[in-house]
Amino acid sequence: MRTRTSPSGTPHRPRPGRRPHLRLGPFLGLRLGLFLGLFLGLFLGLFLPVAGLIPAGSAAAADNGTWGVFPTPPAGAAMTDRAYFFHQGAAGSTVRDSVTIVNSSDRELTFQVFATDAVNTPVGGAFALLPVESKPKDVGTWTALPSGAAGTVTVPPKGREDIPFTVRVPEDATPGDHVGGIVALNTAVEGVRADGKVQVGVKRSVGARLYFRVPGPLTPGLSVEDVRVSRGAPLLPWFKDARATVSYALVNRGNVVVEPKVTISAEGLFGRNVLNRPNRGPRLVLLPGQRIELTEPWADSPQLDWVTVKVAAGASAYPDLNSESETDFLAVPWLAAGLALLLTAAGIAFAVLRRRRNAEPQQVEPVPDLARTS
Repeated sequence: MRTRTSPSGTPHRPRPGRRPHLRLGPFLGLRLGLFLGLFLGLFLGLFLPVAGLIPAGSAAAADNGTWGVFPTPPAGAAMTDRAYFFHQGAAGSTVRDSVTIVNSSDRELTFQVFATDAVNTPVGGAFALLPVESKPKDVGTWTALPSGAAGTVTVPPKGREDIPFTVRVPEDATPGDHVGGIVALNTAVEGVRADGKVQVGVKRSVGARLYFRVPGPLTPGLSVEDVRVSRGAPLLPWFKDARATVSYALVNRGNVVVEPKVTISAEGLFGRNVLNRPNRGPRLVLLPGQRIELTEPWADSPQLDWVTVKVAAGASAYPDLNSESETDFLAVPWLAAGLALLLTAAGIAFAVLRRRRNAEPQQVEPVPDLARTS
């Protein structure tokens, strides 16, 4: 039987019926706690998922089913032969054309016809024409329509009306693309909607796009900016997918329209490819000077990783036009991490308590001196 020496150096035997303490060593308890805490995180980190994609829609001619606005076709040609107006003219020149309003309904319709500028909607980048109450500043001011009857035109049922117009390019017009449209606004109120506490009459409008290019130096420009990732992780990691959204901005800093093609990719630790979506072109025309915000859903983003997300953009018409931007984010299953931290803390507390118990002085029973016993 092994004996243990007390602090005074006197050997003694353990008490009968009492098992000796199991001595763990100074750091064994701490290591055990750390192992238990980290084991869960390491085990869960073995599975890292991948993702899919979503298509977008395309543009069509300006027709809402009740009436439509088209470039006037040549005699004998179909109404939809020209979906939009495309013109070119040097500074100081004048271009003439005609717009046709088609009434497909069974009743007479009266329209307010006006020219205006085009913009991209800030979110999503859809093509839009300014409403009648917004004053144009570009090609909308160059375009002149007949001013009779306060700019209104009445079109009979199942009929059409051809309206000539002119585009006078200013002497100081800048080279590049100038985009607007010609709009037919139905003067009849077709519905009522609530705008706060006010009831507002709803009028519908349809417009045909007008693309006008002024010759000169053309400088295409496209910039990717403000890439960011927002995440929504499940409470129980890997039992459900972690959803994320990649948001970014596209800015046209040139003087010509571009049709951007976007590639979204992501790398995890050690260069692992966790997302690759090439040619995610939002099917839109990005107008000069416009900035738009776009998003890309990511249905099964990583749940335990350090991820770098990159957004790159270009345009097929301009092969040398490229821009990219990136951002990083840390994907952590916070519930599992909290549990790991709790287990680690429990392991440390267990180790500390064991060390304290082992450090407590124990009462040693004196050994009788047999030499003095008579």
